[in-house]
Amino acid sequence: MTATASGATAAPLDVPTSTPALVACDVDGTLVRTGRRATPAVVDALAAVRAAGHHLVIATGRSLSGAVQVVRQLGVRDGWVVAANGAVTARLDPDGYSVVEVRTVAAEPVVRLVTRIRPDLRLAAEVVGTGYRVTRRFPERQLHGHQEVLRQVEDIWARPTPRLVVYGQWAQRLAPALRAAGVTAIPARVDWVDVTAPGVSTAVALESIRVGLGVASSRTVAVGDGENDLEMFAWAAVSIAMGHAPATVRAAAHRVTGTLEQDGAASALRDALLLSTA
Repeated sequence: MTATASGATAAPLDVPTSTPALVACDVDGTLVRTGRRATPAVVDALAAVRAAGHHLVIATGRSLSGAVQVVRQLGVRDGWVVAANGAVTARLDPDGYSVVEVRTVAAEPVVRLVTRIRPDLRLAAEVVGTGYRVTRRFPERQLHGHQEVLRQVEDIWARPTPRLVVYGQWAQRLAPALRAAGVTAIPARVDWVDVTAPGVSTAVALESIRVGLGVASSRTVAVGDGENDLEMFAWAAVSIAMGHAPATVRAAAHRVTGTLEQDGAASALRDALLLSTA
């Protein structure tokens, strides 16, 4: 048994490098602190994963435009991005990206439910690759991309969207009602809930990529820190939680690494995949 960063023990990781693995990494709270750039240690570890021939997938709750922005900052020029908590999948290339799949959510019943119970909350509908359509402008840096302020709330379901954001004080309290309405609702924070179609998750999107690449299910690794990473953890053969993650997330992982400040993601990637240059 090996000691984890939390002081607990976990089974030794045995992920040989003889065949390519699929490595899925969350972004905010895992690879970067929101609003900041990744450290050189994290950038180098991601480069080492790719140099060893493994498949890198960035799996995040961010919009596609927000995900691609940070991916470029990480120095990643090819691979895969699973955005909007699994609702959007894109393939990266040196010149940009191509959208592979978009799973839309039925926005009207969600919007009607929210406006009936909490008319004070703001709503945003993701526009793939560009930004959001919003009922009221969100504060600076809360959303990535352009914000189109709608004239009336009904306009939010006028066009298809893969994800709705419910934002405002104690918005997370609406999650049970939203789930009861048949959609996937993930509270990212106390004031933020992501809403996608039923059955949508990063795990489902990652499995589709895995099958397409021909990677064995035993050759999958996931690194994350949030509640929206739990299904990804259950999917992966090896799951690694950040040291600062909530207790429920750490308990769901095979291993706990260091915190964000300790470059835990870099340590996890190098140790789990035996990619140390030493």
